[in-house]
Amino acid sequence: MAEAQYYGTGRRKKSVARVRLVPGQGNIIINQRHMDDYFGMKTLELIVKQPLELTGTTAQYDVLVNVHGGGTTGQAGAIRHGISRALLQVDGDYRQALKKAGFLTRDPRMKERKKYGLKKARKASQFSKR
Repeated sequence: MAEAQYYGTGRRKKSVARVRLVPGQGNIIINQRHMDDYFGMKTLELIVKQPLELTGTTAQYDVLVNVHGGGTTGQAGAIRHGISRALLQVDGDYRQALKKAGFLTRDPRMKERKKYGLKKARKASQFSKR
């Protein structure tokens, strides 16, 4: 009999994470590397684990992630979003807790485009009266 697999896609800023939950011991593999090797900061690891700890499924599933784009913080947020969506497929009763924690909401904040005549999106050259 084939194992049940649950999928979820998470996004934040420019990062896109494709998450797969497989019954296991609680290993988190990101781009064929263990989470400790992939993220340098413990805070990012905590962000990734939040939905699993909230639902109490930390040791029940192995999390296999393929993530690309953006920086490390955006990728951690995208992985959290993907894990939350995959947990909804596991059990729909998790929805209320995940929604209340804000893990199901796609963060709409994006980098603002650079405008012509400016150095960055809003940074202008220094003003001088004379």
